[in-house]
Amino acid sequence: MELYNKVDRKILMERLQNEPFQRKTISFYRYVIIDNPQEFRDKLYQKWNALQCFGRIYVAHEGINAQMSIPEHHVDQFLNELNATTGLQNMPIKWAVEDDGKSFYKLTIKVRSKIVADGLNDKAFDVTNVGKHLNALEFHELIGQSDTIAIDMRNHYESEIGHFQGAVCPDVDTFREELDFVTENYADQKDKKVLLYCTGGVRCEKASAWLKHNGFQDVNQLHGGIIEYARQIKANNLQSKFIGKNFVFDQRLGESIDGQIISKCHQCGEPCDTHTNCANDDCHLLFIQCEKCKEKHRGCCTPECTSIIDLPTEERKKLRISYQKKYADSTIYKSRLRPKLKIEA
Repeated sequence: MELYNKVDRKILMERLQNEPFQRKTISFYRYVIIDNPQEFRDKLYQKWNALQCFGRIYVAHEGINAQMSIPEHHVDQFLNELNATTGLQNMPIKWAVEDDGKSFYKLTIKVRSKIVADGLNDKAFDVTNVGKHLNALEFHELIGQSDTIAIDMRNHYESEIGHFQGAVCPDVDTFREELDFVTENYADQKDKKVLLYCTGGVRCEKASAWLKHNGFQDVNQLHGGIIEYARQIKANNLQSKFIGKNFVFDQRLGESIDGQIISKCHQCGEPCDTHTNCANDDCHLLFIQCEKCKEKHRGCCTPECTSIIDLPTEERKKLRISYQKKYADSTIYKSRLRPKLKIEA
């Protein structure tokens, strides 16, 4: 049996659009010891592929991190099989706030060294000594109070389109930079109540343990992340303290929480919260672009990239090589050619 998808992307996208059934988008994670990640991964692929599940899943010795799209008529069977899998019983599931069923078009399960890249040496601190888990209503009551510090543990392109009111939103590109920012800039406030939040909660698990290791006394984290907060606030008919859109790591790139648009198009400055990856395959910079600018610049981030997409393949290849040589040791090059989206929650 095939354990990897080998069908062309265009064909898969067309199949998705023509499916006669609806899908549900979910996410979940768990830190749990997996003795043989590759074997574990292969078994999951066989089970989930048989159920026509799509998604992007990372498996490591330390656990699993998954964002998935499940056929509606297979949801119950999927959940039953998940619950029957050793280590994954009673898994808390986050259901998408806005869901068109087109979040993923294929099943990808990868074995990684960690389920979230954090650049930390897990042997140097107690990763199980995490902060206090707050449910949505508890977090809702505490955030905004004068004796608390709310910190967004996501990257800048996520918090730019949506965040909790009054939260600290570091201008960083990676989770590792986020951790350094917090420990360095709030070293003199370690006795304050710290409220951490992220998309689905997985980053806060590691972040809270790291902060406690670095001397922060009262570390708290939003259990279930923004996704679960949005669901609970709506269910309890409360006004959301999260404004704007929640960035998600699938085809949707975001789901609106309160209907507000708090960000602007990076090219014209008009209100916009729609992310796109630059159409230049040698760039793929993630940026905010409105529909008018997308049409005008053909989905590219700069005039340079717009001109490059019309070049023959060989010309683009030569240009890429020369650019890499010129800026091989430059942080400009590394930030200019930001990698494609990596799964985080």
